[in-house]
Amino acid sequence: MALSFLPLVVLAQPVEPPPPPPPPPDGEAPEGLNQTQRTDPEPVDPAIIEGRERPGYTDPLPDPIEQENEGAIRAPPPQAFPTDQVPIPDRWRLIEGLGLVEEDILDPYNQNTYKGDRPINPDKVPWLPITGDDWFFIANLISDTVYEPRTFPIPVGIQTTEDPDRLDVFGDDFSTVLSQTFIFGAALLKGSTAYKPPSIEYRLTFAYNVNYVDVPERRVLFVEPSRDSERLDHFLGVQEAFVDYHFTQFDNDRFDFISIRAGIQPFQADFRGFLFNDQQLGVRLFGNRDNNRVQFNLAAFWRLEKDTNSGLNSVVQSPRDDFVFLANLYRQDFLIPALTSQVTFAWNRNREADDIEIDDNGFPVRPALLGDLRGRDYDVFYIGYNADGRVGRINVTASAYWALGEDRNSFFTSQPADISAQFAAAELSYDRDWIRFRLSGLYQSGDSDPYDDEENGYDAIFENPIFAGADTSYWIRQTIPFAGGGRAVSVNGRNGILNNLRSSKEQGQSNFNNPGLWLVGAGADFDLTPEVRVSANANHLWFEDTSSLEALRIEGSIPEDIGYDLSASAIWRPKANQNLVFRLSAAALVAGDGFRDLFDARNGGNEFYSVLANVTLTY
Repeated sequence: MALSFLPLVVLAQPVEPPPPPPPPPDGEAPEGLNQTQRTDPEPVDPAIIEGRERPGYTDPLPDPIEQENEGAIRAPPPQAFPTDQVPIPDRWRLIEGLGLVEEDILDPYNQNTYKGDRPINPDKVPWLPITGDDWFFIANLISDTVYEPRTFPIPVGIQTTEDPDRLDVFGDDFSTVLSQTFIFGAALLKGSTAYKPPSIEYRLTFAYNVNYVDVPERRVLFVEPSRDSERLDHFLGVQEAFVDYHFTQFDNDRFDFISIRAGIQPFQADFRGFLFNDQQLGVRLFGNRDNNRVQFNLAAFWRLEKDTNSGLNSVVQSPRDDFVFLANLYRQDFLIPALTSQVTFAWNRNREADDIEIDDNGFPVRPALLGDLRGRDYDVFYIGYNADGRVGRINVTASAYWALGEDRNSFFTSQPADISAQFAAAELSYDRDWIRFRLSGLYQSGDSDPYDDEENGYDAIFENPIFAGADTSYWIRQTIPFAGGGRAVSVNGRNGILNNLRSSKEQGQSNFNNPGLWLVGAGADFDLTPEVRVSANANHLWFEDTSSLEALRIEGSIPEDIGYDLSASAIWRPKANQNLVFRLSAAALVAGDGFRDLFDARNGGNEFYSVLANVTLTY
């Protein structure tokens, strides 16, 4: 860049200043000075320039008013109101008095006492132990229908097969799932729900599931080879049954609070459900501070057994000897503005080494049929950091966990092993008008030496991730059986992204001898209208380390490339709300060298498909 310099003149002796110039005539600037250099500029003419006018209000403004009425801050006493007017204390009575709403129990859109829009009238329910006019009742009913045709590697049974000509390790790969779930929930709570959290809440939720599955091979659905290759099952589960009590007064007008919740309750340990996302029996102390900028959870859960085929909670069985203790802290605008940071500490204490659990289909799930087939106890501590928010125009979600602990029995060595494994995932998205573009990346460490005294394959407690396409993705939605290396064991779990070689996500134990995962993906969401959204995702997956697969399969080498996971979905909400939701998605896995090495479908298929049709009705 060129620089210009002014000449510098050095005077050897003082010079008498010249006499000041004579004052100029009025209205003229001194010689050598322009109008902007005047010391006393002319006043600005406030008149409107000819041909121009001020926009909007042009009349003189009124005199300022100083408010000295204390009633503007606090409500005036009752005697201040005129006697010919009657105040109405709440909004629902006003609407009812005007005759604007006629309540209909079947109407989910307008005001309805059964949706918690208006309080319960204690006179109409004298049998209910409530007093006052701030008790609300909320009922909800959900119908969730799923139809899912799919293909995946299906092993041929050892003893028998549906087709006597099938001599391959893997048979036909097509199967069908039909699932219908009805969810009924009810809550009784005290408090003005529109303005502050309730002071106490009682909630109960049941889920009833009917499912039908048809596969082309025997010993896939039932352990007995004599059983058919189709199954119709049903189950009633208790998904929520808790009491929530606010035992502190609100500290300020922002309603900061501390609450305790006991019973079967939903809990999600992080923003995207990577570590623990389930409905379990437990006690949770939670609340917020600093105008909701700080939130915290202290929780302890005693894990319930799950029904094998529906995944619902089974309260008729004894809880598992598996406990989860968790603490996390959220802080808004931490590290940078518009970013919420969360730190998490969790302890999974499992004492099921002497427990033998057979699922409803006759397959052993604890211990898993891998290695020495012995039961395991373990203690795993998870230290995590999660972030969700924005960095400029970029939306950011990120998670990182380090799992540390001890496995009392490594099924490869029958000796204790230290656990040290890592996990990281991030999603960046950019919004441009009605389109959101997304980039995703995930790392799950794998075990590089199954026979040493350290387990390095990461596994979660109970994952349900909303990431990289979620259940639209083929790899997240489908379970891939690990045939030839373990019995009744899968590479991944249904509605899970981790490659963990578990017997079951719902009933099995965490496994830290696994091949891990690399995932890189891109996607986009298109909000075509307020009622219609279309999404597309493309992910590339690799095993992080195939040493554990090679040891279990007794193979010299297995390539790491799993393949490409391609998916697309469309969601239609005809009422622009969540009462009616129709979803149709399709996914395909284009197998890579590693997947083809492990699973070779009949007739050499290298592509696998999944279609998901889902209808959700909510009252």
